[in-house]
Amino acid sequence: MMVDPMSTSQSTPVGPDLAAGIPADDLRDGSMLAGHVGDQTVLLARQGAEFFAIDGTCTHYGGPLAEGLMVGDTVRCPWHHACFSLRTGAALRAPALSSVACWSVEQREGKVFVTERKMTPPIRRRTEPALVPQKIVIVGGGAAGFTAAQRLREEDYRGSIVMLSSDEAPPVDRPNLSKDYLAGNAPEEWVPLRPDDFYAENEIELRLKANVTAINVASSEVMLSNGTTEPYDRLLLATGAEPVQLSIPGADQPYVHTLRSLDDCRAIIAETKTARRAVVLGASFIGLEVAASLRARHIEVHVVAPEARPMERILGPQMGDFIRSLHEKNGVVFHLEDVAVAIREKRVRLRSGAELQADFVVVGIGVRPRTALAQNAALAIDHGVLVNEYLETSVPGIFAAGDIARWPDRHTRSNIRVEHWVVAEQQGQIAALNLLGQRAKFTAVPFFWSQHYDVPINYVGHADRWDELAIDGDIFERNCLLRYKREGRVLAVASIYRDLENLKAEHELELGATV
Repeated sequence: MMVDPMSTSQSTPVGPDLAAGIPADDLRDGSMLAGHVGDQTVLLARQGAEFFAIDGTCTHYGGPLAEGLMVGDTVRCPWHHACFSLRTGAALRAPALSSVACWSVEQREGKVFVTERKMTPPIRRRTEPALVPQKIVIVGGGAAGFTAAQRLREEDYRGSIVMLSSDEAPPVDRPNLSKDYLAGNAPEEWVPLRPDDFYAENEIELRLKANVTAINVASSEVMLSNGTTEPYDRLLLATGAEPVQLSIPGADQPYVHTLRSLDDCRAIIAETKTARRAVVLGASFIGLEVAASLRARHIEVHVVAPEARPMERILGPQMGDFIRSLHEKNGVVFHLEDVAVAIREKRVRLRSGAELQADFVVVGIGVRPRTALAQNAALAIDHGVLVNEYLETSVPGIFAAGDIARWPDRHTRSNIRVEHWVVAEQQGQIAALNLLGQRAKFTAVPFFWSQHYDVPINYVGHADRWDELAIDGDIFERNCLLRYKREGRVLAVASIYRDLENLKAEHELELGATV
């Protein structure tokens, strides 16, 4: 379920009235509770003799912070792992892009009282003037590009920021395109990451439909398809990934869609107004989220995929069987170990010889990183743009973040590239610091979530292969934690309705501990 991410209150207050106070001994060291002041939900936390109070609802999708994990003087949201400072309310880590308010706390006569709400100004780190570039160019208008631009201004960078995006719309909350917005559960005004006036107010020059064709490393400028050039002092490549295109007869029909942009999603929603049946090609996370969203709109859905189980490669056979069963219970028809070979007259012909009627088709057969710019500029490439722990490419002053970046991951002890939204946002934030010369290492544990009807799947870590899968709980009862191990080491953890345990697993992976 999605709630308005701009809302931080609940209609029915929960927990104690913190304005009336609670006994200090009721809150043990290292713990949190949800209470309220008036109709505002407030999180009260204790660390030693100190008490902190902040708004109790995550600014991302409205998750209840008191059900999350307290780590030092921070709290992590149980839903999608955003992190906030308990001292300042600052949003420390994506996917939260806005801070929460702090509240004043008083202790008297053995009780703790939460009094007034206050907005604490963010703590800014000043960079040495000699290290600050005059102009930063960001190529890409997705998660990494947006969070980099926002973090630059949050760090009080006052130079020029130019964001060159090939998209037709300002940066959007892309996970929503296959989930709530496509399902009809979220209005379009929730989809943009920020209102249109955000960019002008923060002096971020966002240019849409701007196609960068080349990077001239020698002259420190990028070239655009309209014949103009844009000089830079430092450059961030955040070009993301593009859908793999279907290469069969009929793939160019107007009723055959991919899903990457807001316009793509609008086109699919328009199809649902008159359609009865859709065929989804691919049983990936995107493909099956699309299937679930279309079922919410009462569209008959058939899924065609070459594998024997959906998502087995990432989540294992047991989870694959559960996901198939879940979708089948919701009316999805699978055609597995099969592929489409032609599309004609609104029918999809399969290799098996079967034909499926399709008022429209959604293709979700994977994405590939957009690395051509980097490759043509002679940056180091290896299944992505190679970067160091600071997200800097082989050319000093040029950084890469998001789906194209292949970085040295200390958890798997190898170079990895992942296509996770939260990772892209977090890398954009770290890249921003390093564009300013702050030398911040990217050490986050990869995280993603996937939503299928009322079942959320949270996944932390990265396991492209494993030799042991340990399952705690019951997958089909929707109460489980799966540990993916190689040579005895836990590389990743997936869970259903074990949010707190998933957060703890993430923290232990960060520490390098055995989960």
